Amino acid sequence: YRGRTDLLVAVLDEGTAAAGVLTQSKTASAPVLACRRHLKKGTARILVVNSGNANAFTGKRGRDAVDMTVAAAAKAVGCKPHDVFVSSTGVIGEPLDAGKFAHLLAGLAKTAEADAFEAAARAIMTTDTYPKLATRKALIGKTEVTINGFAKGAGMIAPDMATMLSYIFTDAAISAEALQDLVAAHADKTFNCMTIDGDTSTSDTCLAFATGAASKRGQKRIDKATSKKLAGFSAALFDLMRDLAIQIAKDGEGLSKFVTFEIAGAKSWQAARAIARACGNSPILKAAIAGEDPNWGRVVMAVGKSGEAADRDRLSIWFGEHCVARHGERAADYDEKTVSNYMKNRNIVIRVDVGVGKARATLWTCDLTHDYISINADYRS
Repeated sequence: YRGRTDLLVAVLDEGTAAAGVLTQSKTASAPVLACRRHLKKGTARILVVNSGNANAFTGKRGRDAVDMTVAAAAKAVGCKPHDVFVSSTGVIGEPLDAGKFAHLLAGLAKTAEADAFEAAARAIMTTDTYPKLATRKALIGKTEVTINGFAKGAGMIAPDMATMLSYIFTDAAISAEALQDLVAAHADKTFNCMTIDGDTSTSDTCLAFATGAASKRGQKRIDKATSKKLAGFSAALFDLMRDLAIQIAKDGEGLSKFVTFEIAGAKSWQAARAIARACGNSPILKAAIAGEDPNWGRVVMAVGKSGEAADRDRLSIWFGEHCVARHGERAADYDEKTVSNYMKNRNIVIRVDVGVGKARATLWTCDLTHDYISINADYRS
């Protein structure tokens, strides 16, 4: 990426708690494996992220690149190796020469600025068309705390942990264990309820860091995620993660429409999410949406292939406010022209009631266009 910033360093206060969720891919990258090890300690002092090269499927050279990065970062801030977190994003299978940037980490650590979140978000972009940032405030007791986050992702997005790269920072005084419980639970209903193309990355990483600086303003440290004092913080964290997930779905490679699937009447939340994923990952359904075709038959197909319980004769479908199918057949008042006009909108909502229970789930995605094919056909060239 000539002419673009491609290296991020975030310096964290001593005593910062670390938590995170990582890709479940069986071909996870070397940085992901390092993060998995370091998360066991639950502390952090520095984060290093490079874009342009994923350092995945790179064997011993990949591990050596991580080791060189970790050693240089630890020296830059005077911390233990396990307090260093690293991520890489970009092309898979190309060796990463950490020697091209490891010598820069000390200087970047010294010149780090407290308000450079947008610059940081831009540094980790690959095929993204815009930086993705969010911020929230919350009260813990009587102390106001801040949560800031940024993320990248536009393709190879089918979450199975969390997804893409996402980094969250807060000044709250909270234990690593409590932060881990919150991040893992919220990832399921935010990042894990978003998809672009059905492909889980080797590099998916969501890390959260709590510096504890709010304790200097009177906030007492919270050690349990179940503490009632964390209710407001938990809600704000969830809302921030949801915001970032939606921003990623709205920047899907080549998209022309942002699509929300709302599934109701399922046996469980997990079943509802599985049905939503079957819809959101269906190329033929997403192509129909790109063509502004209200082809509800493809929704029926996606529900049926999900493997989850659904009553065909009670199935109902809405495109926006327009009911297109009711109780297992085309709605009597269905009007093709009206629904076709709705499909011209930039934001599309498709609701489905599968008629077997009371559980519901929401998933965010986008359509599938010719531009998606062009972007990925030319990705390395």
